[in-house]
Amino acid sequence: MNTDNNDNLEQKIIDTAREIFIEKGFTDTSMSEIAAKVGMNRPGIHYYFRTKDRMFQAVFGNIVLSFIPQIKDIIQNKEKPISQRIREIVDAYYRVFKENPYLPLFMLKEINRDVSHLIAAIEQLGVKQYMTQITDELQDEMAEGRLRSVPLRIVFMNFYSLLTVPFLTRDLCGKIFINKEKETFDTLLEQWKIHIVSQMTNLLEPTNN
Repeated sequence: MNTDNNDNLEQKIIDTAREIFIEKGFTDTSMSEIAAKVGMNRPGIHYYFRTKDRMFQAVFGNIVLSFIPQIKDIIQNKEKPISQRIREIVDAYYRVFKENPYLPLFMLKEINRDVSHLIAAIEQLGVKQYMTQITDELQDEMAEGRLRSVPLRIVFMNFYSLLTVPFLTRDLCGKIFINKEKETFDTLLEQWKIHIVSQMTNLLEPTNN
């Protein structure tokens, strides 16, 4: 059996599953539907992924592990001021969200549907080690006085609310805020990025800086 062909088919399955999961959510997505869209039968798709849960983990492993290690590296680079690190983190998330524009809405739906299932999937991917390193680094910098001491839950809620709102309200923003002749959604995102960086820098930068 050709390994390259197997790898290509597995990636095609993951890409197809991602589209359907994001469109319909975990519960309303079936293995049969994914198989049909790929162009194979259900037993064939079970050769690659025995259960829908394993496919779900593969799909989000493919997305999350494409940028979480990068976020960790950005945070740990103490030579850069916090404002620059925030800007680079936003750029990393923007890249993922532009490739998967409905991912934030999907994540919100899955949190409301079954947050334990989502957390279990994330833990299975080994993402916890990166998140621990990120939180430890932030806490160390706060203890050293390099960052303002702010509860991490406040940092989390501020950052992710600022980051995801444009994507969660994309259609509304397009109707109300974007001048079609002069602007695009990307234009709005770049303007909003300045605001995210400013807000998070004000939150985290020590007052004596």
